Amino acid sequence: MPRYLNLIRIDESGSYEETYPQFEERMGALFEEMDKAGVMLDNSGLAPTSESARVHWAGGRISYTDGPFTETKEVVGGFLMTRCKDTAEAMEWAQRFLQVHPESWTVSIEVREVSEP
Repeated sequence: MPRYLNLIRIDESGSYEETYPQFEERMGALFEEMDKAGVMLDNSGLAPTSESARVHWAGGRISYTDGPFTETKEVVGGFLMTRCKDTAEAMEWAQRFLQVHPESWTVSIEVREVSEP
């Protein structure tokens, strides 16, 4: 079965500081369901871009940029690595993941099949 990297994109300028106790419970329940279904391989959130750096290669030279990256509104805020029978199943899990989030948040997922050697 193919693996899928789900890049969770967030608008870093949004306010995610409010606590939503039901969100944590619902996310935990979804992750447990994904684990039991054998779909979840790994997942994690990422530090904000203000604590990040970029390494760029162009013209035979390396350059570095410290975050935050003001030219980018939407950033990768986390990831899910799943194993699904096909892209349709991966998309279903991505939809369910998004629906767990509070309606006031702006979140999207880029679902990409991992190229196997």
